[in-house]
Amino acid sequence: MKLRIRDNSLRLRLTRTEVDTLRDEGIVQARTAFPGGRELRYEVESSPASVKPGAFLSNTTVTVRLPETAVRAWASSDQVSIEGELQHTNGDKLTILVEKDFACLAPREGEDESDMFPHPAAGTDEQSC
Repeated sequence: MKLRIRDNSLRLRLTRTEVDTLRDEGIVQARTAFPGGRELRYEVESSPASVKPGAFLSNTTVTVRLPETAVRAWASSDQVSIEGELQHTNGDKLTILVEKDFACLAPREGEDESDMFPHPAAGTDEQSC
């Protein structure tokens, strides 16, 4: 799972296996270790109680929670992403985007793309890189 944070937006990209795990087990987790034994954890949860995407920060964990019905529909279709927006009390917004991770159209050295979704622009079911 890849996490991208830019200003007031969270973007997570999931591989095929991670999408299946989210659908079947309800959660996908990852972490990034830092020197000194600290780490940033991030996770995507599928929740039957959720009606729209949400995001939470607790200690060192970023959690994105998605409606279970949206996850099931997304996982079993060609739909690329699930997105949402949270309004802050000060008027700012947090944009949430969870999407399927596509293989690159051009090869990238050292990049394992064996579990990526085929890129729609590749024109075939096979990966182009």
